[in-house]
Amino acid sequence: MPYRHLFFDLDHTLWDFEANSKQTLQELYLSLALKEKGVDDFDRFHRQYLLHNDKLWERYRNGYIRVDELRWKRMWLTLLDFKIGDEQLARQMGVVFLDLLPTRKILFPYTLEILNYLTEKKYRLHLITNGFEKTQFSKLKNSGIDHYFDAVITSEGSNSLKPHKEIFEYAFKQTGALPEESIMIGDTVDVDILGAQNAGIDQVHVNHINKEIIPVNGVPPTYTVFHLQELESIF
Repeated sequence: MPYRHLFFDLDHTLWDFEANSKQTLQELYLSLALKEKGVDDFDRFHRQYLLHNDKLWERYRNGYIRVDELRWKRMWLTLLDFKIGDEQLARQMGVVFLDLLPTRKILFPYTLEILNYLTEKKYRLHLITNGFEKTQFSKLKNSGIDHYFDAVITSEGSNSLKPHKEIFEYAFKQTGALPEESIMIGDTVDVDILGAQNAGIDQVHVNHINKEIIPVNGVPPTYTVFHLQELESIF
Protein backbone atom coordinates (compact mmCIF):
# COMPACT_ATOMS: atom_id res chain seq x y z
CA MET A 1 0.00 0.00 0.00
CA PRO A 2 1.32 3.47 -0.87
CA TYR A 3 0.95 4.98 2.60
CA ARG A 4 1.98 8.60 2.93
CA HIS A 5 0.40 9.69 6.22
CA LEU A 6 1.11 7.71 9.39
CA PHE A 7 -1.14 8.57 12.33
CA PHE A 8 0.32 7.49 15.68
CA ASP A 9 -1.30 7.15 19.06
CA LEU A 10 0.87 8.55 21.88
CA ASP A 11 0.14 6.98 25.28
CA HIS A 12 0.93 3.24 25.52
CA THR A 13 2.24 3.29 21.92
CA LEU A 14 5.27 5.63 21.94
CA TRP A 15 5.14 7.24 25.38
CA ASP A 16 5.20 4.63 28.15
CA PHE A 17 2.19 5.67 30.18
CA GLU A 18 2.50 2.90 32.78
CA ALA A 19 6.15 3.64 33.57
CA ASN A 20 5.66 7.40 33.57
CA SER A 21 2.51 7.33 35.66
CA LYS A 22 4.11 4.99 38.20
CA GLN A 23 7.09 7.35 38.50
CA THR A 24 4.71 10.27 38.97
CA LEU A 25 2.55 8.47 41.52
CA GLN A 26 5.68 7.57 43.52
CA GLU A 27 6.57 11.26 43.73
CA LEU A 28 2.98 12.10 44.65
CA TYR A 29 2.97 9.38 47.31
CA LEU A 30 6.04 10.87 48.97
CA SER A 31 5.35 14.59 48.52
CA LEU A 32 1.79 14.38 49.88
CA ALA A 33 2.75 11.92 52.64
CA LEU A 34 0.05 9.47 51.56
CA LYS A 35 1.46 6.67 53.70
CA GLU A 36 0.85 8.74 56.82
CA LYS A 37 -2.69 9.42 55.58
CA GLY A 38 -3.51 5.72 55.36
CA VAL A 39 -2.30 4.62 51.93
CA ASP A 40 -0.05 1.94 53.40
CA ASP A 41 0.86 -0.01 50.24
CA PHE A 42 2.21 1.88 47.22
CA ASP A 43 2.05 -1.09 44.84
CA ARG A 44 -1.63 -1.61 45.64
CA PHE A 45 -2.21 2.15 45.34
CA HIS A 46 -0.63 2.08 41.86
CA ARG A 47 -2.64 -0.96 40.73
CA GLN A 48 -5.92 0.53 41.94
CA TYR A 49 -5.18 3.85 40.25
CA LEU A 50 -4.60 2.12 36.90
CA LEU A 51 -7.82 0.15 37.33
CA HIS A 52 -9.94 3.23 38.06
CA ASN A 53 -8.18 5.30 35.42
CA ASP A 54 -9.00 2.76 32.70
CA LYS A 55 -12.65 2.50 33.74
CA LEU A 56 -13.11 6.27 33.94
CA TRP A 57 -11.43 6.82 30.57
CA GLU A 58 -13.93 4.39 29.06
CA ARG A 59 -16.79 6.34 30.64
CA TYR A 60 -15.27 9.59 29.37
CA ARG A 61 -14.94 8.20 25.82
CA ASN A 62 -18.59 7.14 25.93
CA GLY A 63 -19.71 10.58 27.10
CA TYR A 64 -20.85 9.63 30.60
CA ILE A 65 -18.46 11.90 32.52
CA ARG A 66 -16.64 15.18 31.88
CA VAL A 67 -12.90 15.80 31.75
CA ASP A 68 -12.80 17.48 35.16
CA GLU A 69 -14.53 14.49 36.75
CA LEU A 70 -12.00 12.09 35.25
CA ARG A 71 -9.07 14.10 36.55
CA TRP A 72 -9.98 13.93 40.22
CA LYS A 73 -12.33 10.96 40.54
CA ARG A 74 -9.60 8.49 39.57
CA MET A 75 -7.78 9.70 42.68
CA TRP A 76 -10.96 9.77 44.78
CA LEU A 77 -11.89 6.18 43.95
CA THR A 78 -8.32 5.02 44.62
CA LEU A 79 -8.35 6.69 48.04
CA LEU A 80 -11.71 5.08 48.81
CA ASP A 81 -10.08 1.68 48.30
CA PHE A 82 -7.98 2.62 51.35
CA LYS A 83 -11.08 3.86 53.20
CA ILE A 84 -10.00 7.49 52.82
CA GLY A 85 -12.96 9.73 52.00
CA ASP A 86 -11.06 12.98 51.52
CA GLU A 87 -12.36 14.77 48.41
CA GLN A 88 -10.09 17.78 48.95
CA LEU A 89 -7.03 15.50 48.97
CA ALA A 90 -8.26 13.72 45.84
CA ARG A 91 -8.67 17.02 44.00
CA GLN A 92 -5.20 18.14 45.12
CA MET A 93 -3.74 14.85 43.91
CA GLY A 94 -5.45 15.28 40.54
CA VAL A 95 -3.90 18.72 40.04
CA VAL A 96 -0.40 17.75 41.18
CA PHE A 97 -0.48 14.55 39.11
CA LEU A 98 -1.28 16.44 35.90
CA ASP A 99 1.43 18.99 36.68
CA LEU A 100 4.08 16.28 37.10
CA LEU A 101 3.06 13.62 34.56
CA PRO A 102 3.86 15.54 31.36
CA THR A 103 7.43 16.17 32.53
CA ARG A 104 8.25 12.44 32.36
CA LYS A 105 10.37 11.20 29.49
CA ILE A 106 10.16 7.40 29.35
CA LEU A 107 9.53 6.18 25.80
CA PHE A 108 9.10 2.61 24.60
CA PRO A 109 12.25 0.96 23.25
CA TYR A 110 13.11 1.96 19.67
CA THR A 111 10.76 4.99 19.64
CA LEU A 112 13.44 7.46 18.53
CA GLU A 113 14.94 5.01 16.07
CA ILE A 114 11.63 4.27 14.34
CA LEU A 115 10.64 7.94 14.17
CA ASN A 116 14.01 8.75 12.59
CA TYR A 117 13.64 5.83 10.18
CA LEU A 118 10.15 6.91 9.06
CA THR A 119 11.17 10.55 8.77
CA GLU A 120 14.14 9.65 6.60
CA LYS A 121 11.80 7.66 4.35
CA LYS A 122 9.74 10.84 3.86
CA TYR A 123 6.54 9.67 5.54
CA ARG A 124 4.40 12.40 7.05
CA LEU A 125 3.90 11.64 10.72
CA HIS A 126 0.96 12.81 12.81
CA LEU A 127 -0.62 12.04 16.18
CA ILE A 128 -4.24 11.32 17.04
CA THR A 129 -4.70 11.24 20.81
CA ASN A 130 -7.58 11.22 23.26
CA GLY A 131 -5.36 12.87 25.86
CA PHE A 132 -5.76 16.42 27.12
CA GLU A 133 -4.27 19.00 24.77
CA LYS A 134 -1.94 20.83 27.16
CA THR A 135 -0.80 17.58 28.73
CA GLN A 136 -0.07 15.83 25.44
CA PHE A 137 1.91 18.72 23.97
CA SER A 138 3.98 18.86 27.16
CA LYS A 139 4.68 15.11 26.98
CA LEU A 140 5.86 15.45 23.40
CA LYS A 141 8.14 18.39 24.15
CA ASN A 142 9.63 17.00 27.35
CA SER A 143 10.32 13.58 25.82
CA GLY A 144 11.97 15.23 22.81
CA ILE A 145 9.72 13.88 20.04
CA ASP A 146 7.51 16.88 19.25
CA HIS A 147 9.50 17.83 16.13
CA TYR A 148 8.72 14.56 14.35
CA PHE A 149 5.00 15.29 13.92
CA ASP A 150 3.41 17.57 11.37
CA ALA A 151 0.04 17.62 13.13
CA VAL A 152 -1.14 16.71 16.61
CA ILE A 153 -4.86 15.98 16.72
CA THR A 154 -6.35 15.88 20.21
CA SER A 155 -9.84 15.06 21.41
CA GLU A 156 -10.17 18.59 22.80
CA GLY A 157 -9.08 20.22 19.57
CA SER A 158 -11.30 18.06 17.37
CA ASN A 159 -14.27 17.89 19.77
CA SER A 160 -14.35 14.14 19.27
CA LEU A 161 -12.72 10.99 20.63
CA LYS A 162 -11.35 7.77 19.22
CA PRO A 163 -12.97 5.39 18.25
CA HIS A 164 -15.49 7.83 16.71
CA LYS A 165 -14.77 8.46 13.06
CA GLU A 166 -15.21 12.23 13.45
CA ILE A 167 -11.77 12.68 15.05
CA PHE A 168 -10.23 10.93 12.04
CA GLU A 169 -12.23 13.04 9.60
CA TYR A 170 -10.99 16.13 11.43
CA ALA A 171 -7.43 14.77 11.12
CA PHE A 172 -7.83 14.30 7.38
CA LYS A 173 -8.96 17.91 6.99
CA GLN A 174 -6.09 19.22 9.14
CA THR A 175 -3.41 17.26 7.29
CA GLY A 176 -4.81 16.97 3.77
CA ALA A 177 -4.50 13.19 4.03
CA LEU A 178 -6.71 10.83 2.05
CA PRO A 179 -8.00 7.67 3.77
CA GLU A 180 -6.48 5.38 1.14
CA GLU A 181 -2.98 6.77 1.82
CA SER A 182 -3.33 6.79 5.62
CA ILE A 183 -2.77 4.28 8.39
CA MET A 184 -3.30 4.35 12.17
CA ILE A 185 -0.66 2.97 14.55
CA GLY A 186 -1.84 2.35 18.11
CA ASP A 187 -2.00 -0.03 21.04
CA THR A 188 -5.70 -0.24 21.88
CA VAL A 189 -7.94 -2.45 19.77
CA ASP A 190 -11.28 -0.94 20.83
CA VAL A 191 -10.00 2.64 20.51
CA ASP A 192 -7.21 3.00 17.92
CA ILE A 193 -7.96 -0.01 15.72
CA LEU A 194 -11.75 0.25 15.85
CA GLY A 195 -11.53 4.01 15.28
CA ALA A 196 -9.38 3.53 12.19
CA GLN A 197 -11.74 0.84 10.90
CA ASN A 198 -14.67 3.22 11.43
CA ALA A 199 -12.79 5.85 9.42
CA GLY A 200 -11.97 3.42 6.61
CA ILE A 201 -8.19 3.37 7.02
CA ASP A 202 -5.68 0.56 7.63
CA GLN A 203 -4.29 -0.11 11.07
CA VAL A 204 -1.20 -1.36 12.89
CA HIS A 205 -1.85 -2.81 16.32
CA VAL A 206 1.22 -2.30 18.52
CA ASN A 207 0.95 -5.10 21.08
CA HIS A 208 3.82 -4.22 23.42
CA ILE A 209 2.71 -6.62 26.14
CA ASN A 210 1.93 -9.58 23.85
CA LYS A 211 -1.64 -9.64 25.10
CA GLU A 212 -4.14 -12.04 23.59
CA ILE A 213 -6.50 -9.87 21.60
CA ILE A 214 -10.06 -10.54 20.45
CA PRO A 215 -10.62 -8.68 17.16
CA VAL A 216 -13.30 -6.00 17.30
CA ASN A 217 -16.37 -7.08 15.34
CA GLY A 218 -14.39 -10.14 14.28
CA VAL A 219 -12.14 -8.04 12.02
CA PRO A 220 -8.42 -8.32 12.83
CA PRO A 221 -6.08 -5.33 12.43
CA THR A 222 -4.40 -4.92 9.07
CA TYR A 223 -1.05 -5.54 10.80
CA THR A 224 0.11 -6.50 14.29
CA VAL A 225 3.59 -5.86 15.72
CA PHE A 226 5.05 -6.62 19.13
CA HIS A 227 7.99 -4.18 19.02
CA LEU A 228 8.31 -0.83 17.31
CA GLN A 229 11.27 -2.04 15.24
CA GLU A 230 8.88 -4.39 13.43
CA LEU A 231 7.30 -1.35 11.78
CA GLU A 232 10.33 -1.34 9.48
CA SER A 233 8.95 -4.48 7.83
CA ILE A 234 5.74 -2.61 6.94
CA PHE A 235 7.05 0.80 5.87
